[in-house]
Amino acid sequence: MRIDIITVLPEMLESPLNCSILKRAQDKGLVEIHIHNLRDYTTSRYRKVDDYPFGGEAGMVMQVQPIDACISALKAERDYDEVIFTSPDGETFDQPMANSMSLLNNIIILCGHYKGVDYRVREHLITKEISVGDYVLTGGEIPAVVITDAIVRLIPGAIGDEQSALSDSFQDNLLAPPVYSRPAVYNGWEVPPILLSGHQAKIDEWRHEQALERTRRLRPDLLRDKK
Repeated sequence: MRIDIITVLPEMLESPLNCSILKRAQDKGLVEIHIHNLRDYTTSRYRKVDDYPFGGEAGMVMQVQPIDACISALKAERDYDEVIFTSPDGETFDQPMANSMSLLNNIIILCGHYKGVDYRVREHLITKEISVGDYVLTGGEIPAVVITDAIVRLIPGAIGDEQSALSDSFQDNLLAPPVYSRPAVYNGWEVPPILLSGHQAKIDEWRHEQALERTRRLRPDLLRDKK
């Protein structure tokens, strides 16, 4: 998989995209992550990528020219499955979407910034808009990292135990069950005896029951969505 991220703040992305699972996945050749500074594609002698909005609204708007130039340059080199724009009014990002996107080959993520992006970008260049929640951030860089992290960890070989990803929260619309590790007793706090029984079928049943109970208590909306 190849992920190209277009941003006006490449320094915000460099550190989180080169740590932990994301770094190991790149080192293994499972994914390529490329960061593109939008200012490298502007025709402005001052490297400007924004301007005042028509109609006099407050704030600045990302211009269509450098975005089109960057996306066009990338598309000239390879085909892309999706060109994504991070936006608070996009489709809400969730685990099923991450699962689906982890099967793609090449994607572009455009990080929004300033007041917004010239709407012609969204009309003519973007194939999918994604929101990471009902709130507004300074820019789309953090959502781009969230999306990239959620996708890459699902690529076979990215994490040591592939079954671990399949038992994460939100797989099958359930929260994950409680997990415990050594010691079995600490400060008088005991691990549930079933987990020490060695009876895998009963352990699996307990985990499923716990996942259901936690979902009913903490996120009942997930169970409603499952119906």
